[in-house]
Amino acid sequence: MIFREHLATSTIADVLWTLVSPSVAFAYLTVWMVMALIGLLITARCRPRRQGDPSFPVPAPDWEVALGIVIGRRTSYLDSVEEAKDAIAGYCVVNDVSERAFQLERGGQWSKGKSAETFNPAGPWLVTPDEIPDVNDLGMWLDVNGVRRQTGTTKTMVFDPYVVVHHLSQFMVLEPGDLINTGTPPGVGMGFTPPIWLQPGDVMELGIERLGSRRQHVLGAR
Repeated sequence: MIFREHLATSTIADVLWTLVSPSVAFAYLTVWMVMALIGLLITARCRPRRQGDPSFPVPAPDWEVALGIVIGRRTSYLDSVEEAKDAIAGYCVVNDVSERAFQLERGGQWSKGKSAETFNPAGPWLVTPDEIPDVNDLGMWLDVNGVRRQTGTTKTMVFDPYVVVHHLSQFMVLEPGDLINTGTPPGVGMGFTPPIWLQPGDVMELGIERLGSRRQHVLGAR
């Protein structure tokens, strides 16, 4: 929800609430307290429906290419947005895989749909800020089974990485290695009519300019 185009694909209520209170968009940030830069090939697993339990929803896993911010030093209560630049170790590509059934049909709370095993694969590289001329102007994309689903740019983020880090530092201590997901451009599966969910056997390919690309396979639950 941190991308302007993604707001355009949301409900009227969501958009109005964000415009009235811009800080509400930070509720969609997912902060991962342990960062794992994993190999060039990663698998994501779809959780199956629990047999005999009608309250357990049919799985609805979704994709989200996102810019990841990696914290480089212990940080809290930053005095200015400008100060946040010195707290960032680098950036990486993240697939903020989301279980929509958990988010929408299990009593709300966005974060629980992002916390399943194998979700949030990050990498392949941690790219330091000196290697990126302008982090606010990076193209990003995601394909599913060879079909382009997401195309965007960090240029259209509502809040840039420095604003995000400064804001979060007012509410929590950020530690070296913490990974902050900044949001995703339009084109997620939930936005289609009817929605498109990831299935075992699907292949996702995603990347961000200057940060590298990933190829990820979807497997059934073990």
